[in-house]
Amino acid sequence: MLDIVLFSALAAAGVLIACIALALPRRVHEADELNKVIATTTDLRPPTIRQRVTQPFEALADRSSQRRRLNGGLTLGEHLIRANLKWRPSEFVMIQVAFLIGGALISLLRFGFGPQFVISAVGAYLVPMRYVRYRQARRLKALSRQLPDTLSLLSNALKAGLSLPQAMETVASNTVAPIADELSRVIREMNIGSATERALMNMVRRTGSEDLDLIVTAITIQASVGGNLARILDSISHTIRQRVHIKGQISAMTAQARASGWVITLLPVIVATILYFITPTYFRAMFQDRLGIELLIVAVLSVAIGNFFIRRIVNFRV
Repeated sequence: MLDIVLFSALAAAGVLIACIALALPRRVHEADELNKVIATTTDLRPPTIRQRVTQPFEALADRSSQRRRLNGGLTLGEHLIRANLKWRPSEFVMIQVAFLIGGALISLLRFGFGPQFVISAVGAYLVPMRYVRYRQARRLKALSRQLPDTLSLLSNALKAGLSLPQAMETVASNTVAPIADELSRVIREMNIGSATERALMNMVRRTGSEDLDLIVTAITIQASVGGNLARILDSISHTIRQRVHIKGQISAMTAQARASGWVITLLPVIVATILYFITPTYFRAMFQDRLGIELLIVAVLSVAIGNFFIRRIVNFRV
């Protein structure tokens, strides 16, 4: 029992030291830059309460975004934009830290200082990003449903004699979010001097839609080699409609299998969690006895492997 407590204490201290080490140098550097700006600018507004609260987390957000950018992934800001969340990266990091502290305190008050302390803290820390992923998937699904009708409207506007920017502005004013928001942002970028292809590629990166990437690629090629853009958009619209129809059929046919997979995966976890909270002494042997720990590891691996194979069986790429 002593080694478990020692391991938990070392892990918690390591996380705290890492956060302090990441935050302090950048905060000092940012403070120097802020002082320079204040010294050279007379009409600088004082920081708001929102900025004061999130300022300690800006260093962590910048470090995380730089690391993600170097690895070729999306930054925290881009993740929030895809999820249509009006948060700053520093605010999101603050929420993550708050969840981490909240999960750790709840576990500490309920179970004491043990391995559950670290597990609860890490699990709570991952909850905000999971919510962002959920918002991204929901927004992308809504965007994909709107694309066929949007392409039809865009094609009709081009057939009526409008240029591509005028057609996009017309479609943006006659549709709803999220496609209306994205097209409006494209129009704003073009109005301030951005090229059409650049503004459209920025929209693709913000949304992460493969269908939208296909549309933008077709528009870019047409701008280079020429052709009837309205007819091209009609053809792409028909293709996307067929894809959406096929995806709907596949989703309906595999609904029972997907539900069974989630039930089989989550049922042992839910039952174990309920038993652990209701009768800790009854389930404590699974964490203290060597055989119980080995059985838990085998159970987790078995559930994970089963869920992996079920997801591979029911997921089809159209």
